Amino acid sequence: MFDFLRRLTGRERTVAANRQLGAVLAFVAGAINAGGFLAVGRYTSHMTGIVSAAADDMVLGHWMLALAGLALLVAFVLGAATTALLTNWARRRQMHSEYALSLLLEAALLVGFGVLGTRLADMADLLVPATVLVLCFVMGLQNAVVTKVSRAEIRTTHMTGIVTDLGIELGRLLYWNRSHERNAHHYVVANRDKLKLHLLILGMFFGGAVTGATAFKTLGFLAALPFAAVLVVMAAMPVVDDFRHRWRRPVPHRS
Repeated sequence: MFDFLRRLTGRERTVAANRQLGAVLAFVAGAINAGGFLAVGRYTSHMTGIVSAAADDMVLGHWMLALAGLALLVAFVLGAATTALLTNWARRRQMHSEYALSLLLEAALLVGFGVLGTRLADMADLLVPATVLVLCFVMGLQNAVVTKVSRAEIRTTHMTGIVTDLGIELGRLLYWNRSHERNAHHYVVANRDKLKLHLLILGMFFGGAVTGATAFKTLGFLAALPFAAVLVVMAAMPVVDDFRHRWRRPVPHRS
């Protein structure tokens, strides 16, 4: 079990570990995105919709709403930038937790989201915008983790690219090649491995969305805590390895 968790979020990467991590994070992203909508009335991973809404609000003269949309965009970008900073900082120090650090930060922010939510009724005007910004930051943070881990092969917080690639591979799968010999240079073959990956990510995101919506409907903001716990469990082993390595390092003697 510990070895599996170490491979899942550790510095040394494999294709299998990348896909397993992507599947789990897609589940978490779906849960937070759908559950967050029930909690604060906004989807927070869909930057296309947020940018389009900001443009519409600007044209209609709704300047405050337009600025709010741009703030959400900035929060998402800052989340992705934070992952890049943490990853490169840890990589220069040859830490095992170069990817795990961002997941721990995401877990901490989800705990903060759950705590803020318990005060939402008392300070709705202040806390609703703050919680939406936190969730956008979290989505950017998480998406950047999987992007860096998989070298942009996997996305977990938005499904537009996943569904597009899925459609392309399905089109290739359904294409009828009349002759293999006559069309050797243009023979159409679906990438079945890629097709399975996209189906897995899409299915996990949808399953997470159903789970998250149900949890938030039942538990309210406290539903964020189990997902934070999942992230902590996944990220724990590389961090533990870093602490072990640090304490085992010999202390230089001074003359």
